[in-house]
Amino acid sequence: MFAVRAARLPVRFSACIGPTTFLRRFSDQKYEYIVTSTPRPGVGQITLNRPKALNALCSPLMTELNAALRAFDRDESKSIGAVVLTGSDRAFAAGADIKEMKDLEFSSAYGRDFIKAWSELTEITLPIIAAVNGYALGGGCELAMMADIMYCGPKAVFGQPEIKLGVIPGAGGSQRLTRAIGKSKAMEIILTGKNFTAEEAEKWGLASKVFESPEACVNGALDTAEVIASYGRLAVKAGKEVVNQAYETGLAEGVKYERRIFHGLFASKDQKIGMTAFANKQKPEWSHE
Repeated sequence: MFAVRAARLPVRFSACIGPTTFLRRFSDQKYEYIVTSTPRPGVGQITLNRPKALNALCSPLMTELNAALRAFDRDESKSIGAVVLTGSDRAFAAGADIKEMKDLEFSSAYGRDFIKAWSELTEITLPIIAAVNGYALGGGCELAMMADIMYCGPKAVFGQPEIKLGVIPGAGGSQRLTRAIGKSKAMEIILTGKNFTAEEAEKWGLASKVFESPEACVNGALDTAEVIASYGRLAVKAGKEVVNQAYETGLAEGVKYERRIFHGLFASKDQKIGMTAFANKQKPEWSHE
């Protein structure tokens, strides 16, 4: 977590959205720190929008982000099948807001479990694709790593510079970075505070792909999200669930878990629709049931 500006209170909004008017009402939501849209069929987009602070993360911003993600995730009409999370060309998120936390005492930070809510993104069942351009430092790097897929623009810059402030990553940076790139590289990055490039992120397996421009990065994320959204929601949800299980458990337990989820999908309508369509050389019309 590493950043620059002071937090302001967000405007009030409601995250309770009915299924029949979801897309219209969601696009009408007024946020102070994010912008939401539905740029492709089945795809939601959330753009961090704190330009003067290089999208530095603060608690009001994270409250808005969590609310927007939950609204997409809980849409009963299932009109959204994947979400793209991005920032600006200059910064995905330059870090966390230091002015918000610099005067915190241990009893307050520990007592109210400060920044725990910043990890609520990992509870969203829809696939989330991070399109990272510019700076993704500290909390911004942690936020990008919470996404399910990470795409980078050519000038994306990552890092966990908390050591320079006398602290360590607090929103999962040390844990996710170590699992993604290994102990030695993670230790070097966290203990030195050095940044690393988009090319290194791809080479080390942290990012899926590097694009030639910021626009191509966002469009690539939208393309992938649109493909994912074209499939049955239950199978996509299950696919995300079993990959996360592999990330968090041992092989034998993970394989057993995968098999049980695979078995469970034979109780879904979409399994019958998908396999029947394949056998008949037809395009499936998913019911999302």
